[in-house]
Order: sequence, then structure tokens, then C-alpha cells
Amino acid sequence: MLTPGELASRLNKMVISILLVGHQKCEDNWHQKPRTIKYQSIWLIIRGKGTFTINGTHYPAEAGRLFSFAPGMVVERSSDPEQPLEYYFLRFHYTECYEEKEQWIYRSAAESRFPLEGMYTVTNTPQLIYLFEQLDTLWKRRGHMTAMRRKIIIQELLLTLVADFRTQKAEGDTTAAIEQTQDYMVSHYQEPLTLESLAQMAGLSVSHYSRLFKKYVGYSPIDYLTHLRVDRAKELLVLSEYRLKSIAGSVGYTDEFYFSRIFKKVTGFSPREYAKKHRFTPDH
Repeated sequence: MLTPGELASRLNKMVISILLVGHQKCEDNWHQKPRTIKYQSIWLIIRGKGTFTINGTHYPAEAGRLFSFAPGMVVERSSDPEQPLEYYFLRFHYTECYEEKEQWIYRSAAESRFPLEGMYTVTNTPQLIYLFEQLDTLWKRRGHMTAMRRKIIIQELLLTLVADFRTQKAEGDTTAAIEQTQDYMVSHYQEPLTLESLAQMAGLSVSHYSRLFKKYVGYSPIDYLTHLRVDRAKELLVLSEYRLKSIAGSVGYTDEFYFSRIFKKVTGFSPREYAKKHRFTPDH
């Protein structure tokens, strides 16, 4: 898939002419046999469930899914009898027409594939529904000003899609950054890690990083690190005869008394109590 910036660049060069706009509620037993698509179209599923098969690949059709069908695709569509599909659709022609370095460039649909194909997940469904509703209403009217308004709504719809994909990508990038710091903590828990250094690694401010980490992981970054260290200390206390000072140092604490307080806060036992309770003995 193109990046949101690349997608915006491609869509910005396109001139779109509407062929048909509509809103459809499917019957319980709705099923379209495999057919070769003739026209470029976009479908927004707003309710129900079903399955769309594109060139042999099955996709779930449900609220929050957007499908872009291109001429030549072989498509089969069916609705769940218990939860019939409801959707908006837009059928259109397009061409590329734009100015570059004081030269007008024109490419037909045959020379330039539409940059959206297949299934996409969208999160800003209410705004897209609102824009489809407006297009559907304007489609029933005539007049030059109405035609201009329809063009504006199409641009708003495409812009909303690009913004939606950009938001999803940013959230995905943030999740990846959080997971990266998680992995780093697992591998380097014995080092003197700070909230500031972890936030810097994620490319986020300390407050933003802390908030997002807790949202995704369920612990604050420092609580997560503490639990990693205490879990490792539990293993060492049970499986070894190391002195408490050595165990504290091996899990990132230079002060054994501070380590003992943290350990008891997390487990409810002092390290010595925990070792006595859980340590393996020859007769076990």
C-alpha cells in the first residue's frame, strides 16, 4: 500500500466523474455470483456482515471496511443471512490530469491504475457516512452548481480517507515504538534505565510515552521494568544460593535495602521470606 503522502499525491492528480451513487440494504439471502467488474467503484460497509471474494481471495465485509473495485477484478459478494449487509457505493470514471513544470500531463485510466484497490479498514466511519449521504442526496439533483458541489464532496471523501490512513499509520508506528522499548527492557533490565532514556528511544515526550505505554501495556514503564526485575530476582532466589546483594545487583539495583523494599511491595514477601518459601530442596 502507498504511504498516505504518496496516496494524497496520486489522488490529487485525478479528475473524477460520477457514474452512480447509492445506498443499499441487502436482503437476507443476498448473493452475487462471481462477475468481472466493469467500472471503478468504492463501497463503504456500514452495517451487517458478509464475505467479498476478490480474484479468489476472501475478505470479511463488515462495518468499518471499505472496498475499492477496479475493472477486470473477478468479484463474488454475499451477505450473512442473520446480519444483512448495508452499504454505500460510488461508481465513477477517472483520469489523471495535472500541471507539472508548466506542462499539462494527461493519463487515461488505462494508463494509470487507481491507487486504491481491494479492502481497507477505516476508523472515521461516521464522517465517511456523512459524506456518502451528501453525495447520495446531491446525485438526485441536477444543475451546474450541484455538479460542482458533488466534486467538492468527492474531494472531501478522498481527503478523509487519506487522513484516516495517516492516523492509523501514526498509531501503528507508535505501537511499534512502544514494543521496541518493551523488548529493550526485557534484554537490558539489569542496566540503569530511566524513563527519559526510554521515551527518547521511542521518539516521544516523557509524558506522552508514559501515557501511551500504560494504554498499550497496562503498566507504567517503570512499573513494567520493576516487575521484570522482580520476576528475574524470584528465579535467582529460588534457583541459586547467591547473596542478596549479588542478586540485587544482577537485576539492576545497587542498593540491596532498596531492592528488598521494592521486592516486598510487589510480592508481599521480603526476598529472604520468598526464598525460604519457594526454594527447591533436595527432597522436593
